[in-house]
Amino acid sequence: MADETNIILQSDDPELGNIEIAPNVLEIIAGVATTEVEGVNRMRSSIATSLNELIGRKKEHGKGVKLTYNSDHELVVDIDVFLNYGVSVPKVALEIQSQVEQQLYFMTELEVSEVNVHVQGVVPEKTESSVDPNNPFANDDTENGEESGN
Repeated sequence: MADETNIILQSDDPELGNIEIAPNVLEIIAGVATTEVEGVNRMRSSIATSLNELIGRKKEHGKGVKLTYNSDHELVVDIDVFLNYGVSVPKVALEIQSQVEQQLYFMTELEVSEVNVHVQGVVPEKTESSVDPNNPFANDDTENGEESGN
């Protein structure tokens, strides 16, 4: 018996049987499509997902994606992302919408009625630390134009 949460695809030849896709598969497709867009830093995740990735367990590609599939066969996708600092938010969001819609249609032939992009934050570039980890309280005399010669 089929899981009632699976999405049944329309088949050209119904005599061959049904094609069902678990929602998790659609979340992964949408998540991968999103992370491939230039300007996306990362997807929003739960604390449990972040801890699992931190300790080396598998990366969760469906994180930050919420699907709604209603009885009218309308698929609504909500994407929660963090973007890189300095990118054009509207351009990146439009590209996410386009990529998610295209990939879901290409891989499943499902029509997406909405792709809602929720920008949760902007992540600045990491700056190199000039602090010596062996001596974090040392004065850097080269900043003041002085050389330490002893």
